[in-house]
Amino acid sequence: MAMDFVKEMVEARRCLHKRPEEGWTEFETTWFIAKRLKALGLQVTIGKANICESEVLGRDPVLVSDAMKRAAAHGVPEDFLKATEGYTGAVARFDTGKPGPTTAFRSDIDCVLVRETDNPEHLPNKLGFASERPGFMHACGHDGHTAVGLAVAHWLVMNKDRLCGRFILIFQPAEEGVRGARAMAASGLVDHVDYFLGGHVGGDAKLGEIAVMDGGFLASTKFDVSIEGTPAHAGNSPELGHSALMAACAASLMIQGIPRNSHGETRVSVGKLEAGEGRNVIPAHAKLQMEVRGETMAVNQFMADYVYDIFAGVDKAYRVKSTVTKAGESETLMPCPEIYPVLEKVMAKIPGTKLLPRVHSGAGSEDCALFIRRVIEHGGKAGFVLYGCNHHGHHRPDFEIQDEISLPIAFRIFTGFAEEVNGLK
Repeated sequence: MAMDFVKEMVEARRCLHKRPEEGWTEFETTWFIAKRLKALGLQVTIGKANICESEVLGRDPVLVSDAMKRAAAHGVPEDFLKATEGYTGAVARFDTGKPGPTTAFRSDIDCVLVRETDNPEHLPNKLGFASERPGFMHACGHDGHTAVGLAVAHWLVMNKDRLCGRFILIFQPAEEGVRGARAMAASGLVDHVDYFLGGHVGGDAKLGEIAVMDGGFLASTKFDVSIEGTPAHAGNSPELGHSALMAACAASLMIQGIPRNSHGETRVSVGKLEAGEGRNVIPAHAKLQMEVRGETMAVNQFMADYVYDIFAGVDKAYRVKSTVTKAGESETLMPCPEIYPVLEKVMAKIPGTKLLPRVHSGAGSEDCALFIRRVIEHGGKAGFVLYGCNHHGHHRPDFEIQDEISLPIAFRIFTGFAEEVNGLK
């Protein structure tokens, strides 16, 4: 591989790492991506143009407005922000001008709400590309995914004469919380795709290890819950109040007690709880962010149904009013056996790597599964790959990906796949 592509990916990843943005607020990131894609001469659509608005979940208009103001203050042009119509993400299309299949590559672009470690041995601290936004961090590798996607776009343009057919490069917002793929897939973006490929750095693969996933991912539903109680003086008249905080705490404990299911693995997490007005006021407001996961859609729905019932019961017992809003949803990875040998043929040729047996891991969730199902149901072939790194755990303050080694491996997978299915024979 030309060293220029390695340099390009590492530089892009580290620029993006410094300016992390949470889902549906990635306006600086979208500008960074669109600039580079347009410089390659590609047709680029941004924001709302790629979204089915009725399928959007977990998007906070206040956070979006704040993010647009921040992006403008950080140099993103006002006309670009206006053109997004308040939505993030970008899609590039490339036509070789020769008959052939349509192939789509997907990269996710958002960050995690984690404060990056200040340990001086952490590579981003050592080399000066740590997050400039306290409480926000690319702690799952999406900065690397985006850098690979941009380099692949560059490679496609440079190798146009060796390729046929068409390519769609998807830079998806809001993967965390499994929100963005749903709205993009529902727009029909991949309905006419012949081949689709997504991937992730890390996971079950260590640095130099690569693998095809032939199943896995937990189906998941994310919930935002608001609880309204009644305020009262905690000393003078506590009987007049109805505590939203106590209701939220009771619900959180009951959620941990949802029965597990003999038909598959389950997960449950109450990740955030905010409540109360002050020390001597019966708390009138509470908010929770939580999720359930299941090995199948049916098991996940079993968990989700309990959530609604628990808050209905808490409302009656604590005399409060709960509003449960679905903030994200994804599903398990739909198998596509036809594509696995093609991927493994490509991956086996990559020097300095170890091709692992196919991975069927259900530990996490990934909304690329929605794209994959959509492609397969419309007659295409779709797959998902892992390319390893020596990480300390995803979503942790010290997450690191060894970008100079891991990203070139991913680049070879994606460009090798393009040569295999869109190469001139």
